Amino acid sequence: MTIHASSNDINTLLSTMATEIRDAVGDKNPLLIGIHTGGVWIAKALEQQLGADFFDASLGTLNIAYYRDDFTRIGMHPQVTPSDLPFEIEGRHLLLVDDVIHSGRTIRAALNEIFDYGRPASVTLVALIERNGHELPIHADIIGESVTLSPDQQIKLTNNEGLNLEIISSKGIE
Repeated sequence: MTIHASSNDINTLLSTMATEIRDAVGDKNPLLIGIHTGGVWIAKALEQQLGADFFDASLGTLNIAYYRDDFTRIGMHPQVTPSDLPFEIEGRHLLLVDDVIHSGRTIRAALNEIFDYGRPASVTLVALIERNGHELPIHADIIGESVTLSPDQQIKLTNNEGLNLEIISSKGIE
């Protein structure tokens, strides 16, 4: 499946996801947390779709660089920014948002960091795209779209004049 999703396509997915979030979370007054970078973009877009009053506090952001199990292999990005959780998470319902779930390792790292801050009542995992290639038993609760890609393909979310998705392979952009 080849994806060239424009801002309009992504907004349609986000609208559907927002409805699913309302149905799943109800009146639990969730806290919204986006995983740096693409997850934060999606979380901000969902916050606009749902309205800031749906959430109990402003958006939190996680930068899981220090929690990854592969940073010694891939190296540390020189401009790592700290996480910002401007709220207490103990006993709270969280919406954890990422752009693409692939191996599951980013989500594992995010959960490790969240639990360093406290023990939430629940975590609902939200992802714009869930793709094949899981290495850990982690799957999103709310998904914009599921895709199957070949091992040499990656899906990338960009934010140049709106959110866009593209597939990148060893042969270049498809």
